[in-house]
Formats: sequence, C-alpha cells, structure tokens
Amino acid sequence: MEGGDGYRHWDELIPDALGLIFSNLSLQEILTLRNGLPVRILFSFLVFASAASLQTLRIPRSDISDSIVEQIAGKLSTITFLDVSYCTKISGCALEAIGKHCKLLAGLCRNMHPLDTEGMETQDDEAHAIATMMPKLKRLEMAYHLVSTEGLLQILSSCTELEFMDLRGCWNVNLDDKFLKESLPKLTVLRPLVMEDFYVTNDWEEFSDDSDYDDQGELEELERMYETGDVELFGWYPSP
Repeated sequence: MEGGDGYRHWDELIPDALGLIFSNLSLQEILTLRNGLPVRILFSFLVFASAASLQTLRIPRSDISDSIVEQIAGKLSTITFLDVSYCTKISGCALEAIGKHCKLLAGLCRNMHPLDTEGMETQDDEAHAIATMMPKLKRLEMAYHLVSTEGLLQILSSCTELEFMDLRGCWNVNLDDKFLKESLPKLTVLRPLVMEDFYVTNDWEEFSDDSDYDDQGELEELERMYETGDVELFGWYPSP
C-alpha cells in the first residue's frame, strides 16, 4: 500500500464490498460518516440497502458520474421512477446503462439548469439513449436540455407510451402543433416557449391530478416563478 498505513481507502473498494460493510453499520453511524465519504460510496450504500424493493430514486444535483451509474445500474432493476436532474457529470452513457437494466422505468426527470447549458451546442446522445433503451416511459422531463428537434422526434417515435413531457427551455426544439395533435393526441407537452404558452399550465394541472408520480412541487413552483416574473432572480431566462 502506498503511504504504508496498511489500510485501503474507501474509494478503492468495489461496490459489493461497500455494501457488505455498510450493511453492518447503523443508520446513525452512516450519518456520522457521510461528510467524509465520496459520493460513489454513499450511493452504493443507498442502493445496496434498498435495491430489492427500490422503486423511486431521486438524486438531483448529485455528483454521480457515468462510471458510477454503470457500476450501480445493475442493482436498480426495480426502479420505476428516476430523477437525475441537474447532474452535470453524467451523459448518454449513464442513461443507456440505466435503460439497459431498469426495464420497469416509466418516469425520468433529466432537467437541467439554464446556467449549466447556456451557450452549449446541441447534444442528442441522451435523447438517443432514452429512445433506444427506455421505450416504456410515460413521463419525461427535459427542461433546459440541449436536445434537438431530431433527437426529440426519435424519442417520440420510440417511446409510444409517453403521456407527459416537459420541454421548457429546450430552445433547439421546434414542434409542430398539427403533428402533436394528430399523431400524439394523448401526450401533454410543456413547450419551450413557456412565456407564450400559458395554457399549458392547465394541461399540467390536469395531468398531475391523474399522475402516479410526485415531483414534490418543484414543477409547480417553477411555473409560479415564470408567471410572477421571479424567474429572473434565479438566473432562469424567459423565452427569447
């Protein structure tokens, strides 16, 4: 061992070993350790502690990476709803791994903050992963994502069970109203031009009444910010 201390560092252990270690610790001990542990280790513990029955996993704003997701995804086969919004270190590789192992996935939140995507080129690697690996999705949130019209059409073509999509702030997407109404009459879409499409708020409220998913009021709060003008205080920009 380098350094001669005779001990292995936490981040050198494989997920299976971490799971065995954490399974013998109390919750209080885990909470005591949490500030000194890398995100991969904490994430491993959460997965191993509840993977057998885990259906909903929310880890927005976390520091998970593609490599972490690729190691852990095989343990998440029971997941039906996943929130990886604002996770800037993952890409289409992570979503592909999730789709490969999480065949029951029906809801995905992959919203981004506009300050994280401002000025960046269109990227369809995540759209391709969603289209090819997550055909059973019913709900998809991609606010302020870098998806293009072509990438979105690929998703719509493959994910035929979609009931709701959040595309607010996706400036590179241009959807034809006639196409949506004729081809996807059951799909509710929050469009990129949020300031001009106030009518979609009612659509969302109607959808949320029947939804099996709970986003803890974040979407409603975002709508309120846009409607009251508070959005600019947070660096969130209205449609051009």
